[in-house]
Amino acid sequence: MGSHRFSGKDSIEQFRDMFRLLRDEIGRVIVGQADIVEQVLICFFARGHVLLEGVPGLGKTLLVKSLSRALGFDFKRIQFTPDLMPADIIGTQLVVEGERGTKRFEFSPGPIFTNILLADEINRATPRTQSALLEAMEERQVSAGGVTRPLAEPFFVLATQNPIEMEGTYPLPEAQVDRFFLKIFIDYPTSGELREILKRTTAAARGEVKPAFDPASAASEIFEMQKLVREVLISAEVEQYIVEIVTATRPDRKRAGEADARLVDRYVSYGSSPRGAQALVLGAKVAALLDGRANVSYEDVDRVLAPALNHRIVLNFEAEADKVTPRDIMRRIREDVRAPRRA
Repeated sequence: MGSHRFSGKDSIEQFRDMFRLLRDEIGRVIVGQADIVEQVLICFFARGHVLLEGVPGLGKTLLVKSLSRALGFDFKRIQFTPDLMPADIIGTQLVVEGERGTKRFEFSPGPIFTNILLADEINRATPRTQSALLEAMEERQVSAGGVTRPLAEPFFVLATQNPIEMEGTYPLPEAQVDRFFLKIFIDYPTSGELREILKRTTAAARGEVKPAFDPASAASEIFEMQKLVREVLISAEVEQYIVEIVTATRPDRKRAGEADARLVDRYVSYGSSPRGAQALVLGAKVAALLDGRANVSYEDVDRVLAPALNHRIVLNFEAEADKVTPRDIMRRIREDVRAPRRA
C-alpha cells in the first residue's frame, strides 16, 4: 500500500485487507470477542474514541495493547485514580536551568502525547481530571502554559470503566460520555473460550502480536483509509433512516404519564445528540467497506446502532425499576422506524 488517494474497487479491497490483517493479529492473543474487536476497529477507522465497560479480568487492557502493537504505533496507559491531576495527563511546565545559570520554563509533555492512549478506569478520577481529556478527544490538541500543541495522528483514546465497585468513583458527565464514538460492553467468555484462554496463558509458549504493516508507512496508510471512509456514499433514504432513529430517541415529556405513551416517552430522560447521528453515519460507512461496498445500507446502520447510541440514551428511574435497558429502547425504535420501509 502506498500513501496516495485511493478510489474504486481496489481501494475497498485494500481497506478490507488492512482491517483483516489487524483483526487477525489481535486474534493471536484475544480469544473470541470477535464483535468487540470489530467494533473497536470500526471506531478507529472512523477516527472516533471508544468507551469499554466490563468487569475486571476480561481483557480490556490486553485488547488495547494488542491493537497498538498490531499497528506499530506509540502507546501509553494512564491508570486513573482519585489523586490523579490534569497535569499528570497533559504535562506541565518545568523550570530548567541553563549552562550560565539562567532559568527558563520548558514544557514536559504528559502521556496524552501518543498515538493510542488507554485511559484505564476513567471513572475513578475526579471530574476535573476527566475533563482534561475533553479538548484532546474533540480537538486533537492540548492547551498548556498558554500554548496550544497539536497531538500526533492518528490519535485514539480507549477508556475503560468498571461497572462494579462504584464506591469512590465519579460517573462521567454526559458531555464527556457523548464524546465517545462508541460504548462497548465486554461480556464474560463462553466455556469454550475460557478453555482456550487457559491454554494460551498458562502454557510455556504464548501468542505474540507483531506489527501488521511497515512502521515507516503505517501512519500514512491509516490516514488514507480513514479518508476513504468519508468518501463512502450514503443515499437520502438511508440518511433519513438515521435521522428518524435519532429523533425517535427523544422523549415527549407531555405524554410520559399517558397510558399509551411510547416506550421512549415513559422511560427516557434524554435522547441522542447529533453526535449519535454522526457516529451512525461514519460507523455504517466502515461497515459498508467491510462488506465490499461503496454505499451504505440499512443493515450497515443496524450493525453499529447499539454501540453508537447505548450511551446517548439516558434512562429515568422508572426504567431502572422496570429493568428496561437502552438496548430494549433501541430495538423498539428500530422496529418502529423499519416497519413502514418493509411495507
